[in-house]
Amino acid sequence: MQNHALHPLDPLTETEIGAACEIVRMQHPAQGIWRFPLVQLDEPPQKEVLRFEAGTQIMRKARLVVLDHPSGAVYMVRVDLDRRIVTAFTRNEAGPTNPVGQPPVTMQDMVTCDRVVKASPAWRAAIMRRGITEDEIPLVQVDPFSAGYFGYPAEEGRRVVRAVSYRRSRMTDNGYAHPIEGVVATVDLNAEKVIGIVDDGNIVPIPTTAFNYDPDSLPSPRTTLKPLHIEQPEGPSFSVNGWETRWQNWSFRVGFTQREGLVLHQLCWNQDGKTRPIIYRASVTEMVVPYADPTTNHYWKSAFDGGEYGLGTLANSLALGCDCLGLIRYFDIPLPTDDGTPRILRRGVCMHEEDYGTLWKHYDARSGVHQVRRSRRLVISFFATVGNYDYGFYWYLYLDGTIQLEAKLTGIIQTAAIAPDTPYPWGGMVAPGLGGPTHQHFFNVRLHMMLDGIGNSLTETEFHPRPMGKDNPYGNVFDTRTRLLCNEQDAAREADGRTGRFWKIVNPNTVNSVGAHPGYKLVVTPSPLMLADPKSTVSQRGGFATKHVWATPYDPDQRYGSGELPNQSPGGDGLPAFIRNDRPIENSNLVVWHTFGHTHICKPEDMPIMSVEYAGFMLKPVQFFSSNPTMDLPAAKDSKSVQDGLSGCCQNECKGS
Repeated sequence: MQNHALHPLDPLTETEIGAACEIVRMQHPAQGIWRFPLVQLDEPPQKEVLRFEAGTQIMRKARLVVLDHPSGAVYMVRVDLDRRIVTAFTRNEAGPTNPVGQPPVTMQDMVTCDRVVKASPAWRAAIMRRGITEDEIPLVQVDPFSAGYFGYPAEEGRRVVRAVSYRRSRMTDNGYAHPIEGVVATVDLNAEKVIGIVDDGNIVPIPTTAFNYDPDSLPSPRTTLKPLHIEQPEGPSFSVNGWETRWQNWSFRVGFTQREGLVLHQLCWNQDGKTRPIIYRASVTEMVVPYADPTTNHYWKSAFDGGEYGLGTLANSLALGCDCLGLIRYFDIPLPTDDGTPRILRRGVCMHEEDYGTLWKHYDARSGVHQVRRSRRLVISFFATVGNYDYGFYWYLYLDGTIQLEAKLTGIIQTAAIAPDTPYPWGGMVAPGLGGPTHQHFFNVRLHMMLDGIGNSLTETEFHPRPMGKDNPYGNVFDTRTRLLCNEQDAAREADGRTGRFWKIVNPNTVNSVGAHPGYKLVVTPSPLMLADPKSTVSQRGGFATKHVWATPYDPDQRYGSGELPNQSPGGDGLPAFIRNDRPIENSNLVVWHTFGHTHICKPEDMPIMSVEYAGFMLKPVQFFSSNPTMDLPAAKDSKSVQDGLSGCCQNECKGS
């Protein structure tokens, strides 16, 4: 891994992370102890980046959220790393346009929560009333969970989490199989004390079914699954220089932040000596997971996994053959610890190639011409574990110019203890006495478009049947209707499967050979949006999940779909606030935001670990190319059949093999 920046968009290095935190300590001494929930690159203005030439001087800056512990004061900070000075140091306080939120929950906060909850006499008494013995308390799993916002006076001005608990008989037990229902602790993280215990008095037996998944608990592995080897004896088809990657006609830069995790910068298509920009910056800015159970342990659960925890902070170190299969290129990621000490996340991002079946094929029996080409995609991915859930984020680049983001949802569901012979109206039963609350997962992606340059527009297209009549005598005609979305509020839209509604980003300043503007089609799934009541706090805080598509003109301070600090925010920030002034977006420096998700009714097959559920979207070229850009691909020549011992290729002379 390089130890100095070669490009303005390179993530902060270990040295730069340490320097940024030390500069803050030296120039602004804390009342107590500085903690550093967020430390990341302060990305230069787009115009500066586009003017950059390799080998020229790079000005490096950092952007931080810092917390003075235990006073609780929060500051938004900027540091000039070249001049070694703090250039902005602003306390985060309430204002007309600034709903006050808290920094993300840190790893130190999780340790603190476990310690102070287990020391609470009220909590100990409450769980012992539910059958936990004194000797079992050290093994109880205490999960700190972002508290949400409900306007409770005791929580105003405090940095808090709520904690729910699970019984374990040994450290490797799956605690989620044994929830302790009816007891919730509220912890002040700054004061490091429990400020409230809710015991609803409803004594529900702790479920006893074991759902352990440690190696000693698993059944003997099946012997019928034979090895599957992915080999590239001539090496990969991509090249990497620092954080820059080139693969076939694609080029882009890998980035990474604590909040978003993987970022793709300057995604371009290169062909015939010409570089065509498509996306300037792409990332997942936020997630929210609202639960539909109104009972004590669950009504407040609505984790904002980006802004309340940090998808990059909680990213996994990936393992060859497990998380990624094939010829892999890993990226090590520099990140800060809570005290500002830099650390390295080894193998935090995985990149490899995958075969993806048939790309195109045609067989003409009259001429005997039979041509087939196989599809391949480049995969750039990372995984984050946020409490019980694990999320994989996979960006795919295809040979034909298609771009895809796929979120993979796995891990362990949240659980609830259910009294015997009692129906569970808020979710699905997964075992005797054990339910899983129904919930939703929403992901918000930010696409700073730059399709063939700055100056893009957004259109919406629908299909409508045309009634039979003079101009449709056979009833087979249907109409395609396209409209230009001119302003921000026009572009806050929902998908509609009945009309096949889709959106297209176009460059209105150029015309292709058939007189159309080059574009990319946003292909979305018309899945449910936020189902919580619009007046609910989770809907107010997660307003980005009330529409599938949003569009704004580029603003460097509008970075996240939920706003800067959603943790404990009352709402009113993020995309609904961004579009309040209804700015024009036609032929603008356009940012398209897309919310997609999954609504989950739990089932027995989700335990002990749920198989992957998929959600995502695609961007497909429309009028961007003059013809199919993959006609120059070579035919495949490496297929083998164990059954008949023959090898083959996809050309006429091999058609009999």
